[in-house]
Amino acid sequence: MALTPQPTPLTGPRTPEHPAPDPEHIPYRSSTLRQPHRPLVEIDHRADPEAVELHGPVFGVTDVGALDADLTRRHTGEPLGERITVTGRVLDRTGRPVRGQLVEIWQANASGRYAHRGDRHPAPLDPNFTGTGRALTDDDGRYAFTTIKPGAYPLDNHDHAWRPAHIHFSLFGSAFTQRLIAQMYFPGDPLLPYDPVLGSVTDPAARARLVATYDHALSDPERSLGYRWDIVLDGPSATWIEEGR
Repeated sequence: MALTPQPTPLTGPRTPEHPAPDPEHIPYRSSTLRQPHRPLVEIDHRADPEAVELHGPVFGVTDVGALDADLTRRHTGEPLGERITVTGRVLDRTGRPVRGQLVEIWQANASGRYAHRGDRHPAPLDPNFTGTGRALTDDDGRYAFTTIKPGAYPLDNHDHAWRPAHIHFSLFGSAFTQRLIAQMYFPGDPLLPYDPVLGSVTDPAARARLVATYDHALSDPERSLGYRWDIVLDGPSATWIEEGR
């Protein structure tokens, strides 16, 4: 599967109009461990174009299919929790749609636990929910996922630390080196002001852009509630990304 090269690069230097987040946000203790402390190693992609893609995460080795975007239909049974639809557009700084963009998501289940051996949170796993999905944007730059609203989970950061409900997003350009990662949050979550990860985004406007909008028109009657979250790849209204991770 080949992605269409985009007219606007997915990565670039930060500018005064779009400052970088604080890489050492003291309230988020893990931030000091999640950033480079040595000079970056330059890889000659012309000599070895696959060198930087040897250890990239992969959620599927086949072409993207219809079921990849519906996380509620991966197993024989129905997953537990509140079914939701999350959709939006991927745009460049001028508002043009980014077509053919690979969008991947991963998340905790409704109990706040990831289907991953590293997650030791004593919440139940859901045998009918894996928590990963992928989709390609259409000609209008739109993506759409059907999933379960994730639950909050404790964070080993400080006393009474809990992460609010969120979904991780990964976007690819024409190569793995253009990968961007962001997190989408839900409106009205009382844990948002206490989250050290969200708090590391010091610009209030940028922080607000990480919160989805509930859109009743996107709801599927008797099936799911709808949320809209647009992703802007660069410029003054860009969606904050997890640099250096």
